Amino acid sequence: MATATTLIDWSHCSVLESKPDTQGGAWVFRGTRVPVTAILRNMSELSVSEMSQEFPTVKPEQIADLLDFIAQSAESGT
Repeated sequence: MATATTLIDWSHCSVLESKPDTQGGAWVFRGTRVPVTAILRNMSELSVSEMSQEFPTVKPEQIADLLDFIAQSAESGT
């Protein structure tokens, strides 16, 4: 069975940023030090509300925007 690999271009996600001096250049939520991977790793265990409590500098709207961006990226293959 063939599988498709889609790489997400995080630079098109308005709620994220990457700066060399913040978390070693990892993609983080804009204005925070919270890496996108922290949210992705907790998605199976925590709701959006719980994640925003766990990471108080990240607003629930930012998490929702991230998830929407990922869904749109998966649909378009970019």
